[in-house]
Amino acid sequence: MKQSSQKRVKEHYQALRQLSPAALWSNEVPAFNAAKPAERLQNVSVIRAVGVVFSEAGTPHQKTEALVWLRALVQDPEEKIRRYAMAALPKLGSGEAEEKQLLTLANQAVSVKETQFLAKTLERIGGSETLNAALSALPHPLAINPQRLQANIARRQGEDGISMEALLPVFEGLRIALDCRKGVEHFLFDELESSDSLKSIFKIHAVRSGWVELRPKRSFSLNQLYALRCFSAVVFLLPDLPPLPRPGAPLDETALAGVISSNLSTHILGHLSQGAARYRLEFDSRGADPALIQRISETAFKRCPLLLNDSREAPWEIRIHESPNGVYTELHPKLRPDPRFAYRRGDVPAASHPPLAAALARVAGIGTFHTERIWDPFCGSGLELAECLLISKESAVFGTDLSAKAIEVAQANVQAVTGKSSASAAGQFRQCDFREGPAKLGLRDLTLLITNPPLGKRVPVADLEIMVEGVFKLANELLQKGGRLVFVNPLKTRPRHGRLRLRLSHKVDLGFAHFQLEKYVAE
Repeated sequence: MKQSSQKRVKEHYQALRQLSPAALWSNEVPAFNAAKPAERLQNVSVIRAVGVVFSEAGTPHQKTEALVWLRALVQDPEEKIRRYAMAALPKLGSGEAEEKQLLTLANQAVSVKETQFLAKTLERIGGSETLNAALSALPHPLAINPQRLQANIARRQGEDGISMEALLPVFEGLRIALDCRKGVEHFLFDELESSDSLKSIFKIHAVRSGWVELRPKRSFSLNQLYALRCFSAVVFLLPDLPPLPRPGAPLDETALAGVISSNLSTHILGHLSQGAARYRLEFDSRGADPALIQRISETAFKRCPLLLNDSREAPWEIRIHESPNGVYTELHPKLRPDPRFAYRRGDVPAASHPPLAAALARVAGIGTFHTERIWDPFCGSGLELAECLLISKESAVFGTDLSAKAIEVAQANVQAVTGKSSASAAGQFRQCDFREGPAKLGLRDLTLLITNPPLGKRVPVADLEIMVEGVFKLANELLQKGGRLVFVNPLKTRPRHGRLRLRLSHKVDLGFAHFQLEKYVAE
């Protein structure tokens, strides 16, 4: 009988979720208000639906009206209605008035369940008064989690984050890894080695597949690290722990909490965080286990109350990796969007991975010609062209693609790099087959043909061999002497005749397969 009742409540809620805020407010809310007590208890889904629907689609005025209604329901004689109203309050941007009301009700709760709802709601909407109550030495009826409350306060205030400019002093055991697509570490190494300023700050400690590990020689900022463009993510390596006796064995939770709250971790987070140091704890080799995460993060919080575990939009992420060689802990800054690619105004399916586009532009050697004329026959979102322009904004760029959306996005991305308002000033683009590009764009005397073409995985290609041979043919015809062809080759096909000479062939990870990144020079 209880299961049947729960099913009806769920079905009623799903039906209400489809309504607009106006329909809910004009029809369902008045009916709920006018119903007899027993009917109101059967229709508590109305309260839940108002919280969700109004939070997603309500106007500011509608949300204000709904908040007033919910605050009245928090005082309702029926406990179940009070609980539903409490759960709905955080969805509508509750503030100090709602916080004070709930704190007043704390000593009036009639059941353990209602007390728990009060605590969870205050954890989400509470501020300094709730925090004082949570941290008070006096007994308090609410078991509020101070770490969760502080994290929610910091998130709502929006004043925390990651500082790109702050200097991180050298500290014993400080190790940095630059994560990248496998095969790209070769170009990342070259990028670092070619920068005298960065070589004066960082020493390359190790290079592995998809990984370049650094040691800082002196204080540095994230802005200096992010001057490099070919990596995917920055990783701060925290102290390692011994391997587990067997796969899946219980973790040493106390030791992991010690790593998270270690002097090294707090050194990094303390210097590079703006405001509160919020992090999300993740396990690579275990399923989501909220209880495990809570135990570890609570122990770390007790050791260092400045560190706040928060699963929602945290600026930092701590990842735990388990392997036969040890248990490894990594600290990741989560920069959204990546500041290196802030020019991106849009994207299209199967577009290039931005650091890979940067690697192609680097391989191209922009500046070989005083004035570069660059064509991407499969331009997609235009990232390769944008990366070339970042090196030399005086380059003339051209793009073709079969997709109208791709042309629109590529133009917007390129314009964001050049700062030029008109599409013609920023570059020339045409929606057409790549073989028609030279005629439609008047292409001649190119210095660079650069592209990450469709490879048949997410964008169907009728015949990859014909496509690759077409690229070789056009490069042979259009490139000046010394001009370059730089592209990802999905086949082992090589030019059968002509002026193109292979200068580089390096296997790289495209995310779904490994192909050769190749560079040819026209003789």
